[in-house]
Amino acid sequence: MALIIKQAQGTTTQLYQDALGIRKEVFVVEQHVPLAIEVDANDARAVNYVGYWAGQPVATARVVVEPDGGWHIQRVATIKSARHHGYGQAVLAEIAAAAQAQQVPYLILAAQLSAQGFYERLGYQATARPIFLDANIKHQEMKQTLTRQNQ
Repeated sequence: MALIIKQAQGTTTQLYQDALGIRKEVFVVEQHVPLAIEVDANDARAVNYVGYWAGQPVATARVVVEPDGGWHIQRVATIKSARHHGYGQAVLAEIAAAAQAQQVPYLILAAQLSAQGFYERLGYQATARPIFLDANIKHQEMKQTLTRQNQ
Protein backbone atom coordinates (compact mmCIF):
# COMPACT_ATOMS: atom_id res chain seq x y z
CA MET A 1 0.00 0.00 0.00
CA ALA A 2 1.31 3.43 -0.90
CA LEU A 3 0.63 6.94 0.28
CA ILE A 4 -1.79 8.62 -2.11
CA ILE A 5 -1.32 12.37 -2.41
CA LYS A 6 -4.13 14.55 -3.71
CA GLN A 7 -4.41 18.30 -4.15
CA ALA A 8 -7.20 20.85 -4.44
CA GLN A 9 -7.71 24.58 -4.19
CA GLY A 10 -10.40 26.33 -2.19
CA THR A 11 -12.36 25.66 0.96
CA THR A 12 -15.38 23.81 -0.42
CA THR A 13 -13.76 20.43 -1.04
CA GLN A 14 -13.52 17.32 1.11
CA LEU A 15 -9.75 17.52 0.65
CA TYR A 16 -9.73 20.93 2.35
CA GLN A 17 -11.77 19.49 5.22
CA ASP A 18 -9.25 16.65 5.52
CA ALA A 19 -6.34 19.12 5.53
CA LEU A 20 -8.06 21.29 8.11
CA GLY A 21 -8.73 18.25 10.30
CA ILE A 22 -5.01 17.44 10.36
CA ARG A 23 -4.11 21.09 11.02
CA LYS A 24 -6.56 21.32 13.91
CA GLU A 25 -5.23 18.13 15.47
CA VAL A 26 -1.57 19.15 15.15
CA PHE A 27 -1.55 22.92 15.52
CA VAL A 28 -4.66 23.72 17.57
CA VAL A 29 -4.81 20.69 19.88
CA GLU A 30 -1.15 19.65 20.20
CA GLN A 31 0.56 23.03 19.85
CA HIS A 32 -2.20 25.25 21.29
CA VAL A 33 -2.40 27.59 18.28
CA PRO A 34 -5.69 29.50 18.43
CA LEU A 35 -8.10 28.39 15.71
CA ALA A 36 -8.60 32.05 14.78
CA ILE A 37 -4.91 32.18 13.78
CA GLU A 38 -4.77 28.72 12.19
CA VAL A 39 -7.61 29.40 9.74
CA ASP A 40 -6.73 32.49 7.72
CA ALA A 41 -7.38 34.42 4.53
CA ASN A 42 -4.91 32.23 2.61
CA ASP A 43 -7.14 29.17 3.01
CA ALA A 44 -9.36 30.20 0.09
CA ARG A 45 -6.50 30.75 -2.37
CA ALA A 46 -4.06 28.07 -1.24
CA VAL A 47 -3.58 24.74 -2.96
CA ASN A 48 -3.84 22.05 -0.29
CA TYR A 49 -1.97 18.77 -0.56
CA VAL A 50 -3.09 15.82 1.55
CA GLY A 51 -1.44 12.43 1.89
CA TYR A 52 -3.80 9.50 2.45
CA TRP A 53 -2.72 6.20 3.97
CA ALA A 54 -5.29 3.38 3.86
CA GLY A 55 -7.86 5.99 2.89
CA GLN A 56 -7.20 8.16 5.93
CA PRO A 57 -5.71 11.68 5.78
CA VAL A 58 -2.35 11.59 7.57
CA ALA A 59 -0.22 14.49 6.27
CA THR A 60 -0.82 17.89 4.71
CA ALA A 61 0.75 21.09 3.46
CA ARG A 62 -0.53 24.05 1.52
CA VAL A 63 1.01 26.26 -1.14
CA VAL A 64 0.44 29.98 -1.66
CA VAL A 65 1.99 31.56 -4.75
CA GLU A 66 4.18 34.57 -3.98
CA PRO A 67 3.95 37.71 -6.16
CA ASP A 68 7.28 36.84 -7.83
CA GLY A 69 6.14 33.31 -8.69
CA GLY A 70 7.82 31.43 -5.86
CA TRP A 71 5.77 28.98 -3.81
CA HIS A 72 5.30 29.58 -0.08
CA ILE A 73 4.73 26.26 1.65
CA GLN A 74 2.65 26.54 4.81
CA ARG A 75 0.83 24.40 7.35
CA VAL A 76 3.01 21.32 7.00
CA ALA A 77 1.64 18.74 9.43
CA THR A 78 1.43 15.01 10.05
CA ILE A 79 -0.92 13.46 12.59
CA LYS A 80 0.90 12.11 15.62
CA SER A 81 0.11 8.44 14.98
CA ALA A 82 1.54 8.68 11.44
CA ARG A 83 4.83 10.47 12.15
CA HIS A 84 8.24 9.02 11.25
CA HIS A 85 6.93 7.11 8.23
CA GLY A 86 8.02 9.63 5.59
CA TYR A 87 4.53 10.94 4.86
CA GLY A 88 5.38 14.60 5.36
CA GLN A 89 8.50 14.16 3.27
CA ALA A 90 6.40 12.55 0.51
CA VAL A 91 3.93 15.46 0.49
CA LEU A 92 6.80 17.95 0.26
CA ALA A 93 8.42 15.91 -2.53
CA GLU A 94 5.13 16.02 -4.44
CA ILE A 95 5.00 19.80 -4.03
CA ALA A 96 8.63 20.13 -5.18
CA ALA A 97 7.96 17.95 -8.24
CA ALA A 98 4.92 20.04 -9.17
CA ALA A 99 6.95 23.21 -8.71
CA GLN A 100 9.77 21.87 -10.90
CA ALA A 101 7.27 20.90 -13.61
CA GLN A 102 5.86 24.44 -13.55
CA GLN A 103 9.35 26.01 -13.48
CA VAL A 104 8.76 27.68 -10.12
CA PRO A 105 11.99 29.47 -9.13
CA TYR A 106 11.98 28.59 -5.42
CA LEU A 107 10.13 27.15 -2.45
CA ILE A 108 10.07 29.04 0.84
CA LEU A 109 8.66 28.17 4.24
CA ALA A 110 8.74 29.10 7.90
CA ALA A 111 10.06 26.10 9.81
CA GLN A 112 9.39 25.60 13.47
CA LEU A 113 12.85 25.40 15.04
CA SER A 114 12.13 21.85 16.18
CA ALA A 115 11.63 20.85 12.51
CA GLN A 116 14.53 22.78 10.98
CA GLY A 117 16.70 19.65 10.63
CA PHE A 118 13.88 17.88 8.77
CA TYR A 119 13.77 20.65 6.18
CA GLU A 120 17.57 20.82 5.92
CA ARG A 121 17.61 17.12 5.01
CA LEU A 122 15.17 17.95 2.20
CA GLY A 123 17.46 20.62 0.76
CA TYR A 124 16.12 23.78 2.40
CA GLN A 125 18.53 26.36 3.76
CA ALA A 126 17.97 29.02 6.40
CA THR A 127 17.64 32.52 4.99
CA ALA A 128 19.17 35.64 6.53
CA ARG A 129 15.85 36.51 8.17
CA PRO A 130 16.22 36.36 11.96
CA ILE A 131 14.31 33.76 13.95
CA PHE A 132 10.78 35.01 14.53
CA LEU A 133 7.67 34.12 16.52
CA ASP A 134 4.55 32.90 14.76
CA ALA A 135 1.66 31.77 16.97
CA ASN A 136 4.12 32.10 19.87
CA ILE A 137 6.36 29.40 18.31
CA LYS A 138 9.91 30.16 17.15
CA HIS A 139 10.39 29.83 13.38
CA GLN A 140 13.25 30.08 10.90
CA GLU A 141 12.57 31.07 7.31
CA MET A 142 14.02 28.48 4.93
CA LYS A 143 14.32 28.43 1.16
CA GLN A 144 15.08 25.95 -1.58
CA THR A 145 16.12 27.31 -4.95
CA LEU A 146 14.87 25.07 -7.73
CA THR A 147 16.98 24.36 -10.80
CA ARG A 148 15.45 25.23 -14.11
CA GLN A 149 15.07 22.35 -16.52
CA ASN A 150 15.63 22.51 -20.28
CA GLN A 151 17.59 25.76 -20.33
